[in-house]
Amino acid sequence: MNLRPLLLISFPALTFSFFLSACSSDPHKGYAFSSTYSKQVRTIEVPIFKNTTSEPGLELMLTEAIIKQLETKGWTVRQSATADTTLSGTLTGSELRRLSLDRRTGFIQELALTLTLDFEWRDNRTDKVLVSRRSFSASDTFVPARSPTSAGEPIEAGRFSAIDRMAKDLVAELQSKW
Repeated sequence: MNLRPLLLISFPALTFSFFLSACSSDPHKGYAFSSTYSKQVRTIEVPIFKNTTSEPGLELMLTEAIIKQLETKGWTVRQSATADTTLSGTLTGSELRRLSLDRRTGFIQELALTLTLDFEWRDNRTDKVLVSRRSFSASDTFVPARSPTSAGEPIEAGRFSAIDRMAKDLVAELQSKW
């Protein structure tokens, strides 16, 4: 009797059942096919964040980036008080740091933009604070352009990159608390 056809059928079936048994019904206790987000929270209101930094407009860019991140994770964002929860915050810091210099010229080769934020995620139905953070920060690096015609990235690219990093980190923080 030739065992080859039997092995070709049974090996994939055993492998599949092994991986399936390794999954958990609770996503916090291992790998799972279900979402790590709470099913009780379906909608989030995100008012425009406040900005106490000296850089106007960052709050608008940050709010928009957070909304996009929430939507990519499956939440519905509403701009009304009928939402299940409200995510609000204040941008408290924007710091540009020099990371490296060119030894020959003394020009800056790499900069880091660090944003600092205070935020609160509140359940509108119970008025309970779900997540609250003070001095929550995120950074991203970029290579600054020395002039409009030189190679490198304008400061706006660094801002966009740091805001995108902050939005991703904030939404991950919301997820980690479930």
